[in-house]
Amino acid sequence: MRLSTITNWAYGATVVLTLASATTMLLASGADRRERDAVAERYALDSATAHVDEDIATLSDLARHYAISGNPADLVAYRQEAGTLATIEQRTAHIRDAGASVEEIRDLHQAMHWADALQAQQHAAIAARDRDGRTAAITILFAPEYQRELERIQGSVDHFQERIDQRTAAAVDGATAASRLWRTMSEIVLALTGLLFLFVLYFIFRRRVLRPVVKLSDVVTRLAAQDYDAEPPEYERVDEIGDMAQALRIFRDNGIARQRLEQERDADRSLRDLLSRMTQRLQRCDDIADLSRVVQRFVPEVVPALAGRLYLLDQERNVLVEACSWLDPRYSRAEFVPTACWAVRRGSEHRATGAAVDVPCAHVLPGDDRQPETICLPLAAQAGVVGLLYFELRDGFSTTGAGDVHLKMLAENIGLALDNLRLRDALRILAMADPLTTLANRRHLDAVLGNLDAKPDHPISCIMLDVDHFKRFNDEYGHEAGDAVLRAIGATLRAAVRQGDLAFRYGGEEFLLLLSGADPRQALDRAEELRHRVADLRLQFGGRQLGPLTISAGIATAPQHCPADRLVETADAALLEAKRTGRNRVVMAARENSSGRINQRMG
Repeated sequence: MRLSTITNWAYGATVVLTLASATTMLLASGADRRERDAVAERYALDSATAHVDEDIATLSDLARHYAISGNPADLVAYRQEAGTLATIEQRTAHIRDAGASVEEIRDLHQAMHWADALQAQQHAAIAARDRDGRTAAITILFAPEYQRELERIQGSVDHFQERIDQRTAAAVDGATAASRLWRTMSEIVLALTGLLFLFVLYFIFRRRVLRPVVKLSDVVTRLAAQDYDAEPPEYERVDEIGDMAQALRIFRDNGIARQRLEQERDADRSLRDLLSRMTQRLQRCDDIADLSRVVQRFVPEVVPALAGRLYLLDQERNVLVEACSWLDPRYSRAEFVPTACWAVRRGSEHRATGAAVDVPCAHVLPGDDRQPETICLPLAAQAGVVGLLYFELRDGFSTTGAGDVHLKMLAENIGLALDNLRLRDALRILAMADPLTTLANRRHLDAVLGNLDAKPDHPISCIMLDVDHFKRFNDEYGHEAGDAVLRAIGATLRAAVRQGDLAFRYGGEEFLLLLSGADPRQALDRAEELRHRVADLRLQFGGRQLGPLTISAGIATAPQHCPADRLVETADAALLEAKRTGRNRVVMAARENSSGRINQRMG
């Protein structure tokens, strides 16, 4: 069969099916109209019947109100409401007009007859109220018989409404079923029409749509695999195929942008992970050297485009000193005063070049032909600025390669680690120092003794000394005077120690000196020097001259007198001998004999 014949038959069948579909749609519309009419009739009957309920209830309520209160206004309202009531036929005429059947009207008439009979009891109650008073009227209107009559009337009206509801519901259901049937037939015919129409258009789709769609499908597949090198073909046609090609081009552009954003997000996540590892290492550093190694290792990985230096504040000299550097910075000095850096002055980031022109820092050396691009970030702590993080752009890089957020995170983390180190050192000093004399305490001594290594060519001497008759100062002048004596002894010891020597407050009025590299003879000379210095002290407290100060001392040297682990014990034994033999003297321990006892000799 020729294609033209098939097309003609298809068009003819399409016309027939279209007419059939229109017919069924009209029938379905008629069924819908009948359904709406049935619903409207139910509504009209419900509205009309509602007046009957309202009339009966209103009259009964007004009569009861008058019986209870005796208010003339209630009586007037009652009579006006009763006067407006027409005959039963007149009152049910509008219900009949709304579509009620003869049987339904008959039921309603019976309920109204009962309501009229109930109205006679209401008149009798009103007369009894006027004649006998409130009690007689209430007895009539609130009697069980009156209430049963009222409920029977209400039940009759409800029965009437129920019959109407059943009839109208059946009409609505019938109309709904007919409407659904014709609507289904219309949809079937319409579906057949659509299928036939698609069959006719198949050949057009095949030539005009299928071939472009095949090309676009290949592009869609590659784009779905995130191969954004695939480019959609160009179609100048103003139709759906052209719109699809344009949509694919937009999708490809969005995919490329999304891929770039994902790469940036992955790079940011990797950078944050690197910063997190750096922060963890910084928090575990024990000293500045550890921190400098961590900074040197991680900062070039975080900002490879920036060379830089880490400066730490030397508070004693009030200068910023280089602690470490990375990637060979060229422009900043290794040491400078804090006022030479605008970032330290202002307490915030400072850039001399870039979008915002600013004053260059004095510690930055000028470049050959231009001002170098530098970044200064102050390292802030609780007590103020503790250092500086300095960056400069390396040759061959056009941008820093890092955002302000990452640089600030670097500065915050390094500053926090420096603050922790300084706080830890301060706590360690407090834990290892005697608060009265500021000398090292017994805890510090124990730590030092554990690391002693005395050798014949490098002896270690220990001088243990005690203030003679110290209790006398506390008893005669008070404990504050005794504290003044101890502070004076501590100051004398600090002034007498040399590089490599250590002075401790051993406990109470006892002090101890460790002399590195001092042999017994040198230790004896130092002890005698201390004894004379203390004897020359003249202290006043509270306007009174304190008595003479003298000390007793014991000396021991390792390994000449004893092993290093018995050095303090041996010196203490020598001190006891000095106190036993009269005080204000120095006693040097002799070598331990075979029995382990220690011999002393006077200095």
